[in-house]
Formats: sequence, structure tokens, C-alpha cells
Amino acid sequence: MGAAVQVQIDHAVAYVTLSAPKRMNAMSRQMWRDLAEVFRGLNRDANLRCVLVRGEGAHFCAGGDISEYAEFRFQEASLRAFHEQDVWGGLQSMLDCDLPVLAQIAGNCVGAGVEIACCCDIRLAARGSRFGAPIGKLGFPMAPREAALVLREAGVASLRQMLLGASFIEADVLQQRGFLHGVFESDSLDQEVGSVLHRVLSLAPQAARMNKRMLRTLHPLPWETNDSQQRLAELLGDAYAYAESAEHREGVQAFLDKRPAVFGDLPSRLSTAL
Repeated sequence: MGAAVQVQIDHAVAYVTLSAPKRMNAMSRQMWRDLAEVFRGLNRDANLRCVLVRGEGAHFCAGGDISEYAEFRFQEASLRAFHEQDVWGGLQSMLDCDLPVLAQIAGNCVGAGVEIACCCDIRLAARGSRFGAPIGKLGFPMAPREAALVLREAGVASLRQMLLGASFIEADVLQQRGFLHGVFESDSLDQEVGSVLHRVLSLAPQAARMNKRMLRTLHPLPWETNDSQQRLAELLGDAYAYAESAEHREGVQAFLDKRPAVFGDLPSRLSTAL
């Protein structure tokens, strides 16, 4: 089977699996569209009480499927459509879900994986799993809506570290910063996730749905407030004008060529003097 977002219903739990094992579950454009459709369907199912999101195999999600990027990233209109319709459509459908959504995270949780995890209510991870968004190596920034989401959930320190340092952050650190709700040894992660699932399922489902709606109101994203249209327009503005830039093309092409990207000349030696 090719890359897909798979769904399995077991009584009152929906298991959503990001499945592209040959690419560590990197999200293709079609997978983003499928994610939106999947969560819209789950939200309409009155018999469900919880959703668990996980990756197939050893990884949660290693980002976007970069092998597709040359098809649409180098024109502003198609780049905007990818982020504002495909990616944000999938993320928004998760945010709109009235069911409690749990994330079971192992291995790499990068870029798209971090954003998907940010849409989950309770995030449980294996010790040794890694989180990051090293897109600076690819020559492009994080899209504004996606950055606002990660900022809200992971915090400014983590977002700066991921974007400006292209750094990976270990699970234990993100638990200390409040992003992860539990970190466990890999061989006990399934059991620990099962315990949390059991606890969530034991609670009143109507109250859970009401709490989800209340939390969306109390903890909005920047454009979900009274001045939403103006703030959203300012946020998006020329956010995708970099589409045809040389840095953008170099970053993506270097990844496909399996070589380091070169963004201009580097000094032969950096001074340590302040």
C-alpha cells in the first residue's frame, strides 16, 4: 500500500495511522487531504469517544514528502494553495474535532509531524524521540498559520530553537517545557498510552465534547479573536512571495541531490570576539 492516512475503529476509539513507512511517514500532499477528510468524518461519528494518532513503525512523522516539492513549491499561487488549503485543511480539521485526540509519538517527529502533534490534546512520547523543524536547511520559512499553531502549543523558546537553529529537541526537554504530557521507555509506550486511553474513555463523552469546544474559545489562535480578519490578512500578506527565490530552490534541490545546501558564501573563519 502507498502513502495513506489509515483509520481503524475499535469500539469507541478511532486509531488514525500516518502511513508512509518508506519515508518515515512523511506527509504527501494527498495525505494532508486525506487527513482533513478523515477527521471531518470522525467528528460526525456520535459513537466515538476518543482518537489516537500515531505513525506506522518506528517513527511518528518525519515531515513533508520533499520528493513532491518541485511540483508546486516554486510558484507563489501553488505554494500558497498547498499551505493554506492542503496543509491547513488537514490541521484545521484536527483542531475542529470535538473528540479528545491523543498522540502516540516515537522516533522522528519533524516539521509536519510537530504540527500534527500540536493539534492533539494529550501528547505521549517515547524517550529518545526527536522533535524539530529544520526547514532552514531547505531554504524556506514555516508558513504563518502553522508557526502560530506551534508557537501556541510548543512555546516561543522551542519554536526559535527549531527554526533559527534547525535544532532537534529531545522528548525529555519538551516534557519539561510542557509540550509533552508524558515520556516513557519505548517498550512501555503502548501500555502507558493504553492506560491514558482507558482513563479518557471512562469519562463522560458529552462533557469531553463540551470541554473541547470551550477550550477552542478560551485558547484561540491569533486570527480567531474579534479583529480576526485584519490580523489574518497581516499574517498572510506576502508570506509566500519567496516561492521563486534562489534560496528556496537551492534548499529543496540540495535535499533531493543528497548534498548540503549552499546559501551564499560563508566566512572562512568566524570571530569569537564580541
